[in-house]
Amino acid sequence: MIALGNDHTGLALKQEIIKLLDEKDIGYRDFGTYTAESCDYPVFGEAVGRAVASGVCEKGIVICGTGIGISIAANKVKGVRCALCSDCFSAEMSRKHNDANVLALGARVTGVGLALKIVETWLKTDFEGGRHVRRISLFSDIENR
Repeated sequence: MIALGNDHTGLALKQEIIKLLDEKDIGYRDFGTYTAESCDYPVFGEAVGRAVASGVCEKGIVICGTGIGISIAANKVKGVRCALCSDCFSAEMSRKHNDANVLALGARVTGVGLALKIVETWLKTDFEGGRHVRRISLFSDIENR
């Protein structure tokens, strides 16, 4: 299950991502926002982060205008590895090497077509493991200090 969260600027892109998830029969839980009224992206970044970190959802996708603020919010949750991606290569490598469990997108900087390709790439790419496991464990060490 994929956790989805966005602020008002990410609403339209989230709706397109929902269509993609529906087409691919991928389950999701929408943590909002559900309107175009101005709101605070940290609320939704945290909600997605907590859903992923707790295991309620396997992965998450967060969206704001640039993707920066909502990714910072998601990354404040212990256990979240949120990657802001604006190209398919970064999305692929965030999964292969960093085992990113949350994807951040910027609705004002990434067009819908590219954003959907990024989502598809990110969802289909598995963590490579191997030498990267040690590096991922260092993230947890940092969180615990």
